Amino acid sequence: MHEIKCPKCGEVFQVDESGYAELLSQVRNEAFEDELHKRAMELEEKNKNDIKMAKMEQEKNYNAALTNKDKVLAEKDMEIQQLKNKLEMNDSQQKLAVTEAVSGKDKELAEKDAEIIRLKSQIDNQKNESALKEKNLEENYKNQLKLKDEQIEQYKEYKARQSTKMVGESLEQHCQNQFNSLRMTAFPNAYFEKDNQVSESGSKGDFIFRESDPEGVEFISIMFEMKNEMDTTASKHKNEDFFKELDKDRREKGCEYAVLVSLLEIDNDFYNNGIVDVSYKYPKMYVIRPQFFIPMITLLRNAALNSLQYQKELEVVRNQQLDLVNFESNMQDFKDAFGKNYRIASEKFQTAIEEIDKTIDHLEKVKKALLSSENNLRLANNKAEDLSIKKLTKNAPSVRQMFDELDREDKGENQLPEE
Repeated sequence: MHEIKCPKCGEVFQVDESGYAELLSQVRNEAFEDELHKRAMELEEKNKNDIKMAKMEQEKNYNAALTNKDKVLAEKDMEIQQLKNKLEMNDSQQKLAVTEAVSGKDKELAEKDAEIIRLKSQIDNQKNESALKEKNLEENYKNQLKLKDEQIEQYKEYKARQSTKMVGESLEQHCQNQFNSLRMTAFPNAYFEKDNQVSESGSKGDFIFRESDPEGVEFISIMFEMKNEMDTTASKHKNEDFFKELDKDRREKGCEYAVLVSLLEIDNDFYNNGIVDVSYKYPKMYVIRPQFFIPMITLLRNAALNSLQYQKELEVVRNQQLDLVNFESNMQDFKDAFGKNYRIASEKFQTAIEEIDKTIDHLEKVKKALLSSENNLRLANNKAEDLSIKKLTKNAPSVRQMFDELDREDKGENQLPEE
C-alpha cells in the first residue's frame, strides 16, 4: 500500500500498487490533455477578451460623456434659478442690470448648448469608433481563422509533398534526421536510437526515445514504429494492422508510450487531422504523420516534466514506506531476541528464587534450633547460679561437716595473730 498526501488539502490516503500506477497514468494523461486543449483555446479566448475590453472601453467613455453633460445641465439650471431669485428680490432699479445679466447668461447658455452639442457629437464619434474597432476585431478574428485554415491546407500540401519525397527516402532515416537536427538544442540529455535488441517473442520496434532528469530518474520513454507507403503490399495495409505488435514491443522494452509514425491510409481524414489518440484500443498509443514527429515528442516530454514532481513525491512516499517496513522488521527482530533472552533470564531467576526460598527455610530451622539451645543454656545458667553448698549437702551430713570444718579453718587463717 502507498500513502499519498494531497498537495492542496493535506489529506493523506492510501492506494495499492495498481491504484498507484493508475494515479500516475492519470496525472500524465491529464497534463497532456491540458497542454493540447490550452493551445486550441488560446486564440479564441484572446479574441473574446479583446472584443470584451473594447465594449467596456466604449461604455466607459459613453457614461463619462453623459455624466459630464448632466453636470453641465445641472449647473445651467442652478444659475437660472439664482437669476430668478435675484429678479424677485431686487427692485425696479435692478431690473435693467438683471436684464443685461440675463442677456449675458442667455449668451452663456447658448455657448453651453453648443458645448452640449459638441459633446453629443463627440459621443457619437466615440460610438462609431468603438463600433469600427469592434468590427475590426471581428474582421481580425475572421482573418486569423482564415489564416488557420490556410495553414491547415499548407500542412496538407506539405504532407502530400513529404509523402512523395519519402517514397524514395526511408521514413526511419527521415525521422532520425529530424531528431538529430534538434538533438543538441532541444534534447541534449535524451536517448534516441534504433531498437536493435530482439525480444523473446522475436520482434523489435524501430526507435526508442528515453530521457531522464539530472538526478538520473527516467521520466519519459517512447517506442516508435515507422510505416510508409513502401511498406504496403497490394492488399493495402492499414494503420490498425500494426497496433498489436507495437503495443507488445512497448511493453517488452519497458516503454511508457507507443507512437506509430505512418504514411499509410494517406486519404483517411481520421489520420490526417493531426495527432490521433488510439488509447481506446491500446493504452498510451498514438498515430501521427511525419510532420508531427517532433511536436509529438515535445508534447509528451513537456507533459511528463509537469508530472515529474508528483512522481518524485510518490517515490519519496514509497521510500518512506520501505523504510517503515525495514524499521518494523528490525523492531520485530529486536523483540524476538529480547523475548528469548528475557525468557531464559526469567527461568534462571525463578530457579534462583526457589533456591533462596530453600535456603531461607533451612536458615529458619537453624534459627529455631539456636533459639532452643539458647533457652536451654539460660535455664542451665539459672540453675547453676541457684546452686549452693547447703543445697548440695542437704542429704549428705558427713559432706556438710567437712565443708563446715574447711570453712572454720579458712576463717582462722584469715584472722590476724595477737601481739
